Amino acid sequence: MEQNLSLYKIFNTVAETGNISHAAKELYISQPAISKAITKLEENLGILLFNRTSRGVHLTEEGNLLYEHTKSAFDTLLQGEANIKRINELGIGHLRIGVSTTLCKYILLPYLKRFVSSHPHIKITIECQSTFQTLELLERGKLDIGLIGKPVNLKNLDFYTVEQIEDIFVTTESYLENLRVRESTSSVSVQVKRSKDNKLSGISDDIFKTANVMLLDEKNMTRLYIEDYFTRNQIETNQILEVSNMDLLIEFAKIGLGVSCVIKEFIQKELEGGILIEIPLEKPLGKREVGFAYLSNSRLSEAAKRFIQFYKHQ
Repeated sequence: MEQNLSLYKIFNTVAETGNISHAAKELYISQPAISKAITKLEENLGILLFNRTSRGVHLTEEGNLLYEHTKSAFDTLLQGEANIKRINELGIGHLRIGVSTTLCKYILLPYLKRFVSSHPHIKITIECQSTFQTLELLERGKLDIGLIGKPVNLKNLDFYTVEQIEDIFVTTESYLENLRVRESTSSVSVQVKRSKDNKLSGISDDIFKTANVMLLDEKNMTRLYIEDYFTRNQIETNQILEVSNMDLLIEFAKIGLGVSCVIKEFIQKELEGGILIEIPLEKPLGKREVGFAYLSNSRLSEAAKRFIQFYKHQ
């Protein structure tokens, strides 16, 4: 078939025009070359494709059957070219983004809302998983872009910071009161006091020895960050409750289930309303960078290029 591809194009054109000279003009080749190509195709297939007359050529029954297939094939190719041209002109494409559920809700969605309004024809697929999984899928070429916390080692990633986040520990006043009541059987000090600016004092890092500490599960970069903080500052924990996502950590803290490690920027309303209170740490966790990342050596789709240009100019 590979040897016949160019012959099929000639055959298809002759069948449509019904005239070798007209086909020669359309294909910009000589009439003898057209006749030779048709003869060669007939020899290759072992059938007669055209009946030749002084008025032109007419398809045989076998030739008409072959024409139905070649016409369908070339029409499909033309449609493919038209679709590609339309994609290029209208900005249609497919953008695959990897992101955790938390970052998707609090950071990605506002970006997507603005991007979709200016690029409505681009199809977007969101893969919600941990940063580790996002990085793995990026390396395998299964994602175009990931919204992640900045890794220690960027390797071959192009990383663009869009926001800084701060991890803090929060709970309710009622939970702290419960810990104070249990103080008689513990050496932990939870004598909570408030300063004039409504900040807590009188709580030491020893609170983690008796509190129910709620953290994201171990398959999470944030969890590793917190574990490293505990190790470096020699903070002992008694009981750890693992939770799969940040929203659950926030809700569990709000019902007084324990002390949750959450992202401060995502609970401003709860902090301002006094629903949750921040546990002061002797050494703050510090802020981390969150941003969009993609493989710097990858071949980016047009949709990915447009999104990168979009978020770098916000």
